[in-house]
Amino acid sequence: MSPVIRVENLGKKYLLRHQQQGPRYKTLRDVLTGKAQSLFSHSKSKIQNSKSVEEFWALKDVNFEIQQGEAVGIIGRNGAGKSTLLKLLSRITQPTTGRMELEGRVASLLEVGTGFHPELTGRENIYLNGAILGMGRAEIKSKFDEIVAFSEVEKFLDTPVKRYSSGMYMRLAFSVAAHLDPDILIIDEVLAVGDAQFQERCLNKMDQTTASGRTVIFVSHNMNAVQRLCLKCIQLSNGRVVASGHPDKVIRQYLETSAQGFEWKNDGNSHANAYFQPMRLAVINSKRETATTEMRGDEQVGILIEGISESRDSSLVVGFALYAEDNSLLFWSLQTDTATESWPEIRKGKNALVCWLPERLLNEGDYRIELIVSLHCRSWICQPGVSSPAVSLRIRGGLSDSPHWLAARPGLLGPVLPFYDAL
Repeated sequence: MSPVIRVENLGKKYLLRHQQQGPRYKTLRDVLTGKAQSLFSHSKSKIQNSKSVEEFWALKDVNFEIQQGEAVGIIGRNGAGKSTLLKLLSRITQPTTGRMELEGRVASLLEVGTGFHPELTGRENIYLNGAILGMGRAEIKSKFDEIVAFSEVEKFLDTPVKRYSSGMYMRLAFSVAAHLDPDILIIDEVLAVGDAQFQERCLNKMDQTTASGRTVIFVSHNMNAVQRLCLKCIQLSNGRVVASGHPDKVIRQYLETSAQGFEWKNDGNSHANAYFQPMRLAVINSKRETATTEMRGDEQVGILIEGISESRDSSLVVGFALYAEDNSLLFWSLQTDTATESWPEIRKGKNALVCWLPERLLNEGDYRIELIVSLHCRSWICQPGVSSPAVSLRIRGGLSDSPHWLAARPGLLGPVLPFYDAL
Protein backbone atom coordinates (compact mmCIF):
# COMPACT_ATOMS: atom_id res chain seq x y z
CA MET A 1 0.00 0.00 0.00
CA SER A 2 1.42 3.39 -0.98
CA PRO A 3 1.54 6.04 1.79
CA VAL A 4 -0.84 9.00 1.71
CA ILE A 5 1.90 11.21 3.19
CA ARG A 6 5.56 10.90 2.26
CA VAL A 7 8.16 13.34 3.64
CA GLU A 8 11.76 13.21 2.40
CA ASN A 9 14.67 15.30 3.75
CA LEU A 10 12.28 18.09 4.68
CA GLY A 11 13.81 21.28 6.05
CA LYS A 12 12.68 24.80 6.85
CA LYS A 13 15.19 27.62 7.36
CA TYR A 14 14.56 31.11 8.69
CA LEU A 15 16.96 34.07 8.70
CA LEU A 16 17.27 35.88 12.03
CA ARG A 17 18.63 39.40 11.82
CA HIS A 18 20.46 40.97 14.77
CA GLN A 19 21.40 44.63 15.15
CA GLN A 20 25.13 44.75 15.86
CA GLN A 21 25.63 48.27 17.15
CA GLY A 22 23.74 51.40 17.98
CA PRO A 23 20.48 52.00 19.89
CA ARG A 24 17.41 49.94 19.10
CA TYR A 25 15.24 53.03 18.65
CA LYS A 26 16.28 56.32 17.00
CA THR A 27 14.92 59.81 17.36
CA LEU A 28 14.42 62.18 14.43
CA ARG A 29 17.55 64.04 15.57
CA ASP A 30 19.57 60.81 15.43
CA VAL A 31 18.41 60.13 11.87
CA LEU A 32 19.19 63.67 10.63
CA THR A 33 22.60 63.66 12.35
CA GLY A 34 23.39 60.26 10.87
CA LYS A 35 22.52 61.43 7.37
CA ALA A 36 24.81 64.45 7.73
CA GLN A 37 27.66 62.33 9.03
CA SER A 38 27.20 59.83 6.22
CA LEU A 39 28.20 62.54 3.72
CA PHE A 40 31.67 62.59 5.27
CA SER A 41 32.11 59.08 6.65
CA HIS A 42 29.92 56.78 4.60
CA SER A 43 31.83 53.62 5.46
CA LYS A 44 31.65 54.23 9.22
CA SER A 45 27.90 54.76 9.13
CA LYS A 46 27.49 51.59 7.11
CA ILE A 47 29.34 49.58 9.73
CA GLN A 48 27.33 51.06 12.60
CA ASN A 49 24.03 50.20 10.94
CA SER A 50 25.03 46.78 9.71
CA LYS A 51 23.10 43.74 10.83
CA SER A 52 24.29 40.20 11.37
CA VAL A 53 22.22 37.41 9.85
CA GLU A 54 21.87 34.04 11.57
CA GLU A 55 20.44 30.92 9.96
CA PHE A 56 17.89 29.06 12.07
CA TRP A 57 16.67 25.64 10.97
CA ALA A 58 13.22 25.04 12.46
CA LEU A 59 13.22 21.63 10.71
CA LYS A 60 16.15 19.68 9.28
CA ASP A 61 16.33 16.33 7.42
CA VAL A 62 12.85 15.13 8.45
CA ASN A 63 11.77 11.81 6.92
CA PHE A 64 8.65 9.69 7.52
CA GLU A 65 5.71 7.99 5.82
CA ILE A 66 2.09 7.75 6.95
CA GLN A 67 -0.36 5.18 5.62
CA GLN A 68 -4.05 5.69 4.91
CA GLY A 69 -6.22 5.41 8.02
CA GLU A 70 -3.34 5.89 10.46
CA ALA A 71 -3.56 8.23 13.44
CA VAL A 72 -0.08 9.61 14.09
CA GLY A 73 0.87 11.66 17.12
CA ILE A 74 3.70 14.19 16.94
CA ILE A 75 5.25 15.12 20.27
CA GLY A 76 8.15 17.23 21.49
CA ARG A 77 8.98 20.15 23.70
CA ASN A 78 8.05 23.72 22.80
CA GLY A 79 10.27 24.86 19.93
CA ALA A 80 10.92 21.33 18.69
CA GLY A 81 9.40 22.11 15.26
CA LYS A 82 5.96 20.52 15.58
CA SER A 83 3.90 23.53 14.47
CA THR A 84 6.35 24.31 11.66
CA LEU A 85 5.93 20.76 10.35
CA LEU A 86 2.14 21.07 10.38
CA LYS A 87 2.31 24.40 8.54
CA LEU A 88 4.41 22.76 5.84
CA LEU A 89 2.04 19.80 5.55
CA SER A 90 -0.91 22.22 5.38
CA ARG A 91 0.90 24.16 2.60
CA ILE A 92 0.78 27.39 4.61
CA THR A 93 4.50 27.84 4.03
CA GLN A 94 7.01 26.29 1.65
CA PRO A 95 9.94 24.06 2.67
CA THR A 96 13.52 25.24 2.20
CA THR A 97 14.80 21.75 1.36
CA GLY A 98 13.31 18.34 0.64
CA ARG A 99 9.91 17.35 -0.62
CA MET A 100 6.54 16.12 0.62
CA GLU A 101 3.69 14.30 -1.08
CA LEU A 102 0.10 14.28 0.21
CA GLU A 103 -2.76 12.45 -1.47
CA GLY A 104 -6.29 13.73 -1.00
CA ARG A 105 -8.04 16.70 0.52
CA VAL A 106 -6.37 18.19 3.60
CA ALA A 107 -8.15 19.98 6.47
CA SER A 108 -6.10 21.76 9.12
CA LEU A 109 -6.93 23.07 12.56
CA LEU A 110 -3.70 24.73 13.69
CA GLU A 111 -4.90 27.31 16.20
CA VAL A 112 -8.07 28.91 17.51
CA GLY A 113 -9.84 30.75 14.71
CA THR A 114 -7.67 29.56 11.83
CA GLY A 115 -9.64 30.05 8.61
CA PHE A 116 -12.40 32.06 10.30
CA HIS A 117 -13.27 35.62 9.41
CA PRO A 118 -14.07 37.48 12.67
CA GLU A 119 -16.70 39.74 11.07
CA LEU A 120 -18.69 36.83 9.62
CA THR A 121 -21.25 34.82 11.60
CA GLY A 122 -20.81 31.21 12.62
CA ARG A 123 -23.15 30.16 9.81
CA GLU A 124 -21.21 32.11 7.19
CA ASN A 125 -17.86 30.77 8.42
CA ILE A 126 -19.06 27.18 8.05
CA TYR A 127 -19.73 27.79 4.37
CA LEU A 128 -16.48 29.76 4.00
CA ASN A 129 -14.41 26.91 5.44
CA GLY A 130 -16.17 24.36 3.28
CA ALA A 131 -15.45 26.44 0.18
CA ILE A 132 -11.77 26.70 1.16
CA LEU A 133 -11.69 22.89 1.35
CA GLY A 134 -13.08 22.71 -2.17
CA MET A 135 -16.60 21.57 -1.28
CA GLY A 136 -19.75 22.63 -3.09
CA ARG A 137 -22.66 24.37 -1.36
CA ALA A 138 -24.87 21.27 -1.54
CA GLU A 139 -22.20 19.11 0.12
CA ILE A 140 -21.72 21.63 2.92
CA LYS A 141 -25.48 21.91 3.42
CA SER A 142 -25.79 18.13 3.85
CA LYS A 143 -23.29 18.27 6.76
CA PHE A 144 -24.53 21.55 8.24
CA ASP A 145 -26.84 20.16 10.94
CA GLU A 146 -24.18 17.70 12.18
CA ILE A 147 -21.62 20.50 12.43
CA VAL A 148 -23.93 22.74 14.43
CA ALA A 149 -25.06 19.93 16.75
CA PHE A 150 -21.49 18.89 17.54
CA SER A 151 -20.28 22.45 18.17
CA GLU A 152 -23.23 23.35 20.45
CA VAL A 153 -23.29 26.97 19.24
CA GLU A 154 -26.75 26.90 17.67
CA LYS A 155 -27.97 29.87 19.75
CA PHE A 156 -25.07 31.97 18.49
CA LEU A 157 -24.99 30.76 14.89
CA ASP A 158 -25.92 34.16 13.47
CA THR A 159 -23.55 36.11 15.74
CA PRO A 160 -20.17 37.31 14.40
CA VAL A 161 -17.50 34.88 15.63
CA LYS A 162 -15.39 37.76 16.99
CA ARG A 163 -17.85 37.73 19.91
CA TYR A 164 -17.34 34.00 20.60
CA SER A 165 -15.35 32.78 23.57
CA SER A 166 -12.18 30.78 22.81
CA GLY A 167 -14.05 27.60 23.72
CA MET A 168 -16.93 28.36 21.33
CA TYR A 169 -14.43 29.28 18.61
CA MET A 170 -12.59 25.99 18.99
CA ARG A 171 -15.75 23.87 19.16
CA LEU A 172 -17.01 25.32 15.89
CA ALA A 173 -13.60 25.19 14.19
CA PHE A 174 -13.03 21.54 15.13
CA SER A 175 -16.57 20.60 14.17
CA VAL A 176 -16.17 22.14 10.71
CA ALA A 177 -12.79 20.50 10.09
CA ALA A 178 -13.88 17.06 11.29
CA HIS A 179 -17.30 16.88 9.62
CA LEU A 180 -16.36 18.04 6.12
CA ASP A 181 -14.81 14.61 5.41
CA PRO A 182 -11.18 15.49 4.58
CA ASP A 183 -8.88 12.67 3.53
CA ILE A 184 -6.21 14.01 5.89
CA LEU A 185 -7.05 15.84 9.12
CA ILE A 186 -4.21 17.86 10.71
CA ILE A 187 -4.80 19.03 14.29
CA ASP A 188 -2.54 21.12 16.52
CA GLU A 189 -3.35 21.23 20.26
CA VAL A 190 -7.13 21.12 19.82
CA LEU A 191 -7.46 19.71 23.34
CA ALA A 192 -5.75 22.70 24.92
CA VAL A 193 -9.04 24.63 24.74
CA GLY A 194 -12.36 23.35 25.98
CA ASP A 195 -13.72 21.41 28.90
CA ALA A 196 -13.23 17.70 29.61
CA GLN A 197 -16.54 16.74 27.95
CA PHE A 198 -15.59 18.54 24.72
CA GLN A 199 -12.13 16.96 24.73
CA GLU A 200 -13.68 13.51 25.07
CA ARG A 201 -16.03 14.18 22.15
CA CYS A 202 -13.09 15.37 20.04
CA LEU A 203 -11.18 12.14 20.72
CA ASN A 204 -14.25 10.05 19.88
CA LYS A 205 -14.72 11.96 16.62
CA MET A 206 -11.06 11.44 15.67
CA ASP A 207 -11.46 7.72 16.43
CA GLN A 208 -14.41 7.64 14.00
CA THR A 209 -12.35 9.53 11.41
CA THR A 210 -9.54 6.95 11.40
CA ALA A 211 -12.02 4.05 11.54
CA SER A 212 -13.55 5.33 8.29
CA GLY A 213 -10.15 5.12 6.55
CA ARG A 214 -9.08 8.75 6.83
CA THR A 215 -5.73 9.88 8.20
CA VAL A 216 -5.19 12.01 11.32
CA ILE A 217 -2.01 13.86 12.31
CA PHE A 218 -2.31 14.97 15.91
CA VAL A 219 0.06 17.30 17.79
CA SER A 220 -0.45 17.50 21.54
CA HIS A 221 1.32 17.83 24.87
CA ASN A 222 -1.38 15.58 26.35
CA MET A 223 0.41 12.21 26.36
CA ASN A 224 -2.66 10.28 27.50
CA ALA A 225 -4.64 11.56 24.51
CA VAL A 226 -1.80 10.60 22.12
CA GLN A 227 -1.62 7.10 23.62
CA ARG A 228 -5.37 6.64 23.35
CA LEU A 229 -5.81 7.93 19.80
CA CYS A 230 -2.62 7.03 17.95
CA LEU A 231 -1.00 3.79 16.83
CA LYS A 232 2.19 5.56 15.77
CA CYS A 233 4.14 8.41 17.34
CA ILE A 234 6.94 10.68 16.10
CA GLN A 235 9.12 12.69 18.48
CA LEU A 236 10.80 15.90 17.31
CA SER A 237 13.70 17.61 19.03
CA ASN A 238 15.51 20.69 17.72
CA GLY A 239 13.82 20.27 14.34
CA ARG A 240 14.81 16.62 13.82
CA VAL A 241 13.05 13.28 14.22
CA VAL A 242 14.68 11.56 17.21
CA ALA A 243 12.20 8.70 17.69
CA SER A 244 9.41 7.00 15.77
CA GLY A 245 7.32 3.95 16.57
CA HIS A 246 4.66 2.72 18.97
CA PRO A 247 3.33 5.52 21.22
CA ASP A 248 4.11 3.72 24.49
CA LYS A 249 7.80 3.38 23.63
CA VAL A 250 8.25 6.86 22.13
CA ILE A 251 6.33 8.62 24.91
CA ARG A 252 8.29 6.80 27.63
CA GLN A 253 11.55 7.90 26.02
CA TYR A 254 10.27 11.47 25.68
CA LEU A 255 9.13 11.68 29.30
CA GLU A 256 12.42 10.31 30.56
CA THR A 257 14.30 13.09 28.78
CA SER A 258 11.78 15.83 29.66
CA ALA A 259 11.99 15.27 33.42
CA GLN A 260 14.99 17.39 34.44
CA GLY A 261 16.62 15.12 37.01
CA PHE A 262 15.58 15.64 40.62
CA GLU A 263 15.31 19.43 40.36
CA TRP A 264 13.82 21.98 37.95
CA LYS A 265 14.64 25.68 38.11
CA ASN A 266 12.94 28.48 36.22
CA ASP A 267 15.22 30.66 34.13
CA GLY A 268 12.92 33.56 34.96
CA ASN A 269 10.97 33.56 31.70
CA SER A 270 8.79 30.44 31.94
CA HIS A 271 5.17 30.36 33.15
CA ALA A 272 5.09 34.09 33.88
CA ASN A 273 1.92 35.28 35.63
CA ALA A 274 0.92 37.54 38.52
CA TYR A 275 -0.52 34.87 40.83
CA PHE A 276 2.21 32.24 41.20
CA GLN A 277 5.22 32.03 38.92
CA PRO A 278 6.96 28.72 39.71
CA MET A 279 10.68 29.12 40.26
CA ARG A 280 11.73 25.69 41.50
CA LEU A 281 10.41 22.13 41.73
CA ALA A 282 12.56 19.56 43.55
CA VAL A 283 12.60 16.17 45.24
CA ILE A 284 14.17 16.61 48.69
CA ASN A 285 15.19 14.38 51.60
CA SER A 286 14.58 14.72 55.34
CA LYS A 287 17.41 17.29 55.58
CA ARG A 288 15.65 19.38 52.92
CA GLU A 289 18.49 18.73 50.50
CA THR A 290 17.82 18.10 46.82
CA ALA A 291 17.98 14.39 46.00
CA THR A 292 21.06 13.35 44.05
CA THR A 293 20.27 9.65 43.57
CA GLU A 294 17.50 7.13 44.15
CA MET A 295 15.72 7.10 47.51
CA ARG A 296 14.52 4.29 49.76
CA GLY A 297 10.86 3.61 50.35
CA ASP A 298 11.30 4.07 54.11
CA GLU A 299 12.95 7.50 53.71
CA GLN A 300 11.19 10.81 54.00
CA VAL A 301 10.58 12.07 50.46
CA GLY A 302 9.43 15.66 50.03
CA ILE A 303 8.17 17.57 47.01
CA LEU A 304 9.33 21.19 47.23
CA ILE A 305 7.60 23.93 45.23
CA GLU A 306 8.91 27.49 45.21
CA GLY A 307 7.31 30.43 43.46
CA ILE A 308 6.74 34.18 43.38
CA SER A 309 3.33 35.82 43.80
CA GLU A 310 2.64 39.42 42.85
CA SER A 311 -1.14 39.35 43.25
CA ARG A 312 -3.21 37.24 45.65
CA ASP A 313 -6.21 35.22 44.46
CA SER A 314 -8.29 32.98 46.72
CA SER A 315 -8.81 30.47 43.88
CA LEU A 316 -5.07 29.74 43.48
CA VAL A 317 -4.22 26.04 43.55
CA VAL A 318 -0.65 24.69 43.77
CA GLY A 319 0.39 21.04 43.84
CA PHE A 320 1.75 18.17 41.79
CA ALA A 321 0.75 15.09 39.80
CA LEU A 322 2.60 11.80 40.32
CA TYR A 323 3.01 9.45 37.33
CA ALA A 324 4.35 5.90 37.15
CA GLU A 325 6.97 4.78 34.65
CA ASP A 326 4.28 3.70 32.15
CA ASN A 327 2.74 7.21 32.31
CA SER A 328 -0.16 6.04 34.49
CA LEU A 329 -1.42 8.84 36.72
CA LEU A 330 -1.25 7.74 40.36
CA PHE A 331 -2.68 10.82 42.02
CA TRP A 332 -2.83 14.60 42.28
CA SER A 333 -2.00 16.39 45.53
CA LEU A 334 -2.92 20.05 46.08
CA GLN A 335 -2.32 22.53 48.88
CA THR A 336 -6.11 22.96 49.14
CA ASP A 337 -6.91 19.26 49.76
CA THR A 338 -7.29 19.69 53.54
CA ALA A 339 -9.72 21.77 55.60
CA THR A 340 -9.65 25.47 54.72
CA GLU A 341 -8.11 26.60 58.00
CA SER A 342 -5.02 24.42 57.42
CA TRP A 343 -4.19 25.69 53.92
CA PRO A 344 -0.69 27.19 53.76
CA GLU A 345 -0.78 30.91 53.02
CA ILE A 346 0.38 32.13 49.63
CA ARG A 347 1.97 35.51 50.34
CA LYS A 348 3.03 38.29 48.04
CA GLY A 349 6.67 37.75 47.18
CA LYS A 350 8.56 34.48 47.64
CA ASN A 351 6.75 31.29 48.66
CA ALA A 352 7.94 27.76 49.43
CA LEU A 353 5.61 24.78 49.90
CA VAL A 354 6.62 21.21 50.73
CA CYS A 355 4.56 18.01 50.68
CA TRP A 356 5.99 14.92 52.44
CA LEU A 357 4.97 11.61 50.89
CA PRO A 358 3.94 8.87 53.33
CA GLU A 359 6.77 6.43 53.93
CA ARG A 360 6.48 3.12 52.11
CA LEU A 361 3.68 4.31 49.86
CA LEU A 362 5.39 3.76 46.51
CA ASN A 363 6.68 0.52 45.03
CA GLU A 364 10.18 0.22 43.65
CA GLY A 365 10.33 2.04 40.34
CA ASP A 366 10.84 5.28 38.46
CA TYR A 367 8.26 8.03 38.86
CA ARG A 368 7.65 11.47 37.34
CA ILE A 369 6.35 14.49 39.23
CA GLU A 370 4.68 17.31 37.28
CA LEU A 371 3.81 20.71 38.71
CA ILE A 372 0.21 21.89 39.04
CA VAL A 373 -0.66 25.60 39.25
CA SER A 374 -4.11 26.93 38.39
CA LEU A 375 -6.90 29.29 39.31
CA HIS A 376 -9.55 26.80 40.39
CA CYS A 377 -12.17 26.24 37.69
CA ARG A 378 -10.89 29.31 35.80
CA SER A 379 -7.58 28.82 34.06
CA TRP A 380 -4.38 26.77 34.00
CA ILE A 381 -0.93 28.17 34.69
CA CYS A 382 0.91 24.80 34.78
CA GLN A 383 -1.27 21.93 33.55
CA PRO A 384 0.11 18.42 34.10
CA GLY A 385 0.54 16.58 30.83
CA VAL A 386 0.70 19.87 28.93
CA SER A 387 4.26 21.26 29.11
CA SER A 388 4.34 21.41 32.89
CA PRO A 389 7.73 21.40 34.68
CA ALA A 390 8.68 17.87 35.73
CA VAL A 391 11.26 16.10 37.88
CA SER A 392 12.15 12.46 38.47
CA LEU A 393 11.81 10.28 41.56
CA ARG A 394 13.45 6.84 41.87
CA ILE A 395 12.54 4.44 44.69
CA ARG A 396 14.91 1.56 45.39
CA GLY A 397 14.72 -0.67 48.49
CA GLY A 398 13.28 0.10 51.93
CA LEU A 399 9.95 -1.47 51.03
CA SER A 400 9.27 -3.44 54.21
CA ASP A 401 10.88 -4.98 57.32
CA SER A 402 9.26 -8.33 56.49
CA PRO A 403 11.58 -11.21 55.44
CA HIS A 404 8.89 -12.17 52.89
CA TRP A 405 8.97 -8.81 51.12
CA LEU A 406 12.45 -8.24 49.78
CA ALA A 407 11.78 -7.04 46.24
CA ALA A 408 9.25 -5.03 44.25
CA ARG A 409 5.75 -6.50 44.23
CA PRO A 410 3.29 -6.35 41.35
CA GLY A 411 1.36 -3.12 41.22
CA LEU A 412 2.12 0.57 41.10
CA LEU A 413 1.97 1.20 44.85
CA GLY A 414 3.56 -0.71 47.73
CA PRO A 415 2.00 0.47 51.01
CA VAL A 416 2.72 -1.47 54.21
CA LEU A 417 -0.71 -1.99 55.75
CA PRO A 418 -1.00 -3.67 59.17
CA PHE A 419 -3.40 -6.59 59.76
CA TYR A 420 -5.05 -7.23 63.15
CA ASP A 421 -6.63 -10.21 64.81
CA ALA A 422 -10.37 -9.68 64.43
CA LEU A 423 -11.48 -12.51 66.75
